[in-house]
Amino acid sequence: MSSESSVTPPKTHRVLIFVIVLGIGAIGLAVSGIMDRARSKQEVAAWTNAQTVPTVRVVRPERGSGEQELILPGNVAAFITGSLYARASGYITAWNKDIGARVTKGEILAAISAPDLDQQLEQAKGQLVQLQAAVQQAQANADLGHVTDQRTSQLVAQGWQSKQQGDTDRLNAASLAAAVSVAKANVVAQQAAVSRLEELTGFEQIKAPFDGVVTARNVDIGDLVNAGGNTGRALFQVADISRMRIYVNVPQAFLEDLAPGIKATLHLPGQKETFEAELVSTSNSLAENSRTALIELQADNPEGKLWPGAFAEVHFHIPADPNTLSIPLTALVFGAQGMRVAALDAEDKVALKPVVVGRNLGNRVEIESGLAPSDRLVDSPLESTQTGDAVNIANADAKPVAPESTASARPAPSKRPNL
Repeated sequence: MSSESSVTPPKTHRVLIFVIVLGIGAIGLAVSGIMDRARSKQEVAAWTNAQTVPTVRVVRPERGSGEQELILPGNVAAFITGSLYARASGYITAWNKDIGARVTKGEILAAISAPDLDQQLEQAKGQLVQLQAAVQQAQANADLGHVTDQRTSQLVAQGWQSKQQGDTDRLNAASLAAAVSVAKANVVAQQAAVSRLEELTGFEQIKAPFDGVVTARNVDIGDLVNAGGNTGRALFQVADISRMRIYVNVPQAFLEDLAPGIKATLHLPGQKETFEAELVSTSNSLAENSRTALIELQADNPEGKLWPGAFAEVHFHIPADPNTLSIPLTALVFGAQGMRVAALDAEDKVALKPVVVGRNLGNRVEIESGLAPSDRLVDSPLESTQTGDAVNIANADAKPVAPESTASARPAPSKRPNL
């Protein structure tokens, strides 16, 4: 029995130690699980808070280049365009120039056979000869009446003729003198008729009114043409393309900057070469439906590369203030407080700033006041953006720029990491 009592206490001691170790291990596992769970909750909370901070793209105001380029569509037209119609009725007997032919002033383009008009001219000339002979006859009668009147006057004074006869011969002489005037007037009228018919017969030849290019020919041999028509298709069209006119409809907002003398460059589809033009005049009126004004530019065309009716992209070179700032249209915040921008401070927090907007340049807009060149602006800000909101910057080149006077004295701001 003494041996059993001596063995039992050591076994009990080992069991107690094992139980204590096991309890400590269980407590350690429990504490570790609790700590891991707390850490996970903290990470989830931090991730959730990070997701509430929006990531934005930052843009900066840009200065002008000293020249504003306004691009508008334009229509090219010939400096002079002539539509030639028939002034004599007849049949086309020949045409000498086709489309694309260069012609000089007075060159014959086509000939018209008008026998009726030719006969009218011959008849008018014959009547003119008759009237000229009638003048001679009337003049002879007037001379005879004048001589008779003089003789009768002497006889009446001597008492050999009655006063009645004297009055008759005197009035007859006056009548014959008036007949001469009538005959001469008839000759003048007939001469005018002959001249008119001669002018009309001159229209039997269609002639170029000026130096240019034939752009249309709508007649062929044997075609019947009627005089006096100015509707429908013209017989020929001639264009002077040595200098061209370019017409552009300009929006009202840009009219103040477009004055005679402004230069422009023309770009034509399908042509690599550009052409220089100059603004010469404006219509001084606006179209109510589009609020645009028609302006005219002119461009030299010595080689004929500009064609009438062509479409042109007109690049106006408008002098501009190089200090004027412009920003993307998407950087503006529209609201009840007016036009504002979402600027960022040194801590990348939003500060809504009011600005005065100038001209709309399409995808950009000029800012007249309210911005500095060093400002950083949020591009496409959310409607819920408020002053003091923190943001994450997506583009790495949007870090703040130190002023030139203190840039060397201050360390460069650290780059905020992307989250």
